[in-house]
Amino acid sequence: MDHFPDFMKNPVNAISPQSQSKGIEGYVYDGVDGSQIAFWECPLAGISAEHVHDFDEYFIVVQGLYILIIDGTRISLSAGQEYYIPRGLHHAGEWIAGTRTLHAFGGMRAQRKGQ
Repeated sequence: MDHFPDFMKNPVNAISPQSQSKGIEGYVYDGVDGSQIAFWECPLAGISAEHVHDFDEYFIVVQGLYILIIDGTRISLSAGQEYYIPRGLHHAGEWIAGTRTLHAFGGMRAQRKGQ
């Protein structure tokens, strides 16, 4: 598969462009505890500038290649590989065209379009 199934991409769950890197398509689902699950499709190569969360993050690369950057160290993650980022850890990322990722956040990370 090169894309997440259509049933996962309901427009009411589409992530606002202000809550994600340019050129990617993301969707978010909220837990009753304030956590979120989000997934992204990256049709073009791109970057996520250095940032930090006040909650934990876990993600898995579904397809493609994601390069996680922590303290200048580049960690290449390909399909099936996962990573846990504890709260307060500054990180950045890069990905190649065609990358898909699935993320779990211990807090509110993404806003939907129209919110």
